[in-house]
Amino acid sequence: MTGSWRTRPGRSYPLGATWDGAGANFALFTEHATAVELCLFDPAYAGREIARIPVRERTDQVWHVHLPEARPGLLYGYRVHGPWEPAAGHRFNPAKVLLDPYAKAIAGDLRWHDAVLGHRAGETDEDRPDARDSAPWVPKSVVVDTAFTWGNDRPPQTPWHRTVIYEMHVKGFTARHPGLPPSLRGTYAGLASPPAVEYLQQLGVTAVELLPVHHSVSEQQLTERGLSNYWGYNSIGYFAPDRRFASAGDRGEQVDEFKTLVKTLHQAGIEVILDVVYNHTAEGSHRGPTLCFRGIDNVAYYRLRADDRRRYEDYTGCGNTLNMMHPRAIQLIMDSLRYWVLEMHVDGFRFDLAAALARELHDVDRLSAFFDVIHQDPVISQVKLIAEPWDLGEGGYQVGNFPAGWAEWNGRYRDTVRRYWRGDADQLPELGYRLTGSSDLYERSGRRPSASVNFVTAHDGFTLRDLVSYETKRNQPNGEANADGTDANFSSNCGVEGPSEAPAVVALRERQMRNFLATLLLSQGIPMLTAGDEIGRTQAGNNNAYCQDHVDFWVPWERTPAAEGQLAFARRLIALRLHNAVFHRRTFFQGRRIRNAGARDLAWFKPDGTEMSEPEWANGFARAIGLHLGGDAIEETDDLGRPIIGDTFLLLLSAHHDRLDFVLPGDAALGRWEPVLDTRDWDVKPGAELAPGQPYDLVSRSLAVLRWEPVAGAGGPDGP
Repeated sequence: MTGSWRTRPGRSYPLGATWDGAGANFALFTEHATAVELCLFDPAYAGREIARIPVRERTDQVWHVHLPEARPGLLYGYRVHGPWEPAAGHRFNPAKVLLDPYAKAIAGDLRWHDAVLGHRAGETDEDRPDARDSAPWVPKSVVVDTAFTWGNDRPPQTPWHRTVIYEMHVKGFTARHPGLPPSLRGTYAGLASPPAVEYLQQLGVTAVELLPVHHSVSEQQLTERGLSNYWGYNSIGYFAPDRRFASAGDRGEQVDEFKTLVKTLHQAGIEVILDVVYNHTAEGSHRGPTLCFRGIDNVAYYRLRADDRRRYEDYTGCGNTLNMMHPRAIQLIMDSLRYWVLEMHVDGFRFDLAAALARELHDVDRLSAFFDVIHQDPVISQVKLIAEPWDLGEGGYQVGNFPAGWAEWNGRYRDTVRRYWRGDADQLPELGYRLTGSSDLYERSGRRPSASVNFVTAHDGFTLRDLVSYETKRNQPNGEANADGTDANFSSNCGVEGPSEAPAVVALRERQMRNFLATLLLSQGIPMLTAGDEIGRTQAGNNNAYCQDHVDFWVPWERTPAAEGQLAFARRLIALRLHNAVFHRRTFFQGRRIRNAGARDLAWFKPDGTEMSEPEWANGFARAIGLHLGGDAIEETDDLGRPIIGDTFLLLLSAHHDRLDFVLPGDAALGRWEPVLDTRDWDVKPGAELAPGQPYDLVSRSLAVLRWEPVAGAGGPDGP
């Protein structure tokens, strides 16, 4: 049923649907198909097909056609013909309406029905395709006019070393905000609203890292349990902003709404980093639905097992893995990345399970084709690139092994800092590396401290409050008998399980939260703060809240005095970090006297005020240590080439169960130490200056920061 639609041959590039002002060009890659049909749908009822247009032109395995009468907002999909031969990897089924892999917008939701399966439900041999039409049950692609008034939008281009990342969920951040009308809560527009933007500015973060905003769908088992894939790590549209967060509509309006969000955050000096899931798709295992790639060209887009091409290689735990050995699969990802940079103006990407993208045959390959094309690309190579440096396959833990140009989520930082504040013994040698930028992981490859994205918590796992409140996960609401989520949380619950209200327990837990925040924000590298940790957000012990989309899991805006105190403390820490270059060095410490001043950039002290020796490092020493950061010994220059000279600080950390007197190092004739911050309370005011040689009262499980105030002309504690 072609209806009255006129056609022209069109072009094979660019892929996808391209509105050119005189119609729309449609181009679809499929290597093994025998025929392709472009299907158009009723704008009033997306399940009703109004035209089926044979696509006859084919150039270099790209099928293409131009519709002069097509306009933005048109709903479309594809039916792709070819062999149904699962044993050979082919799963073509023209009864299934397929999304365009390059769709710029997607309308409607996936409604679970057996008709969305390419095979007959319940059959094990998969020899017979399912002949039912999936059109009423699947979302549709949308023709989009990409024109947008960007005005004078400019990316903030915050230097890596000055970056402070705030990991957040678009909906979760504003869904409870009382200052927003209900229509804007949980949307792109809500995040772009003045109350939300002002909060981020006042907090002091320089970038937001958004949990996936690529269009995603919820798995069938979640839907059947009355849940949804809240986090969105189940992508099916790599060019389309997720309609879940659109307040204005889903016929292309979501694209403009997302662009407005980016433009607004840029005006506030805040970068936008996207968490992207290119390692797998929402089609899942061989038992999953046929929504897009599986029906377009299963062999090209997915990694199939060599011993059984009915099945997928699964390095992700999600049923499939994209085929990074096929040039068109790589092109899909690269085109998507460029689109989000050039058309949507985002500033960088965090790659979920990035090790899966680096697998050539089986092993993770640092020099894989994916990295090669990233590094030579003039657009993508210039934005912030962050890897989650592991996957679920053998040999998938690759922290420290990604190539130059990449930053990494430093899982070793998270684990070490948690162990230390829990009070585990023998943590100091490892802690020393983590506090100073993890040179043991990144220096050999020519990278800098900014290669280390430091975090204590993330979306995946306990919140900070729950980390200090629960020893074990409480994931029963997920409906998986508490079997989901990791058990290796290194929780620091201070020995009392659950949200006890005993004053001593509450005080200790609040101090532990301050310890984690202070450690994170004063370590070298790039700090990543998880949304809500700055106000003590809780998930009641659920450490895998991926399917919990309701009020108890959104960021709370009605805050207790304790939450206000923690927020003020976090703001103070971020300001302290950004206003003092010694906390965000561009290069690694050398631990020696440098420059004419003769000052040292780094030194470590024991509680008795003497320096750590090599044997003491090897033995792990005790649970308390002092870190001296020489601000007048930074071998760096500003943008004008002038030497950076800043204040000198002393960080005192004690994970000991009892208080101790920490003797302050230095020469009393040269200056004094001024207390700046102490985690014993939310707001410890700077006190009287202390002379070197005096003890500092360091309470149990606490961190203190002191600034050196030299006698005029004396220089640092080491003297001139």
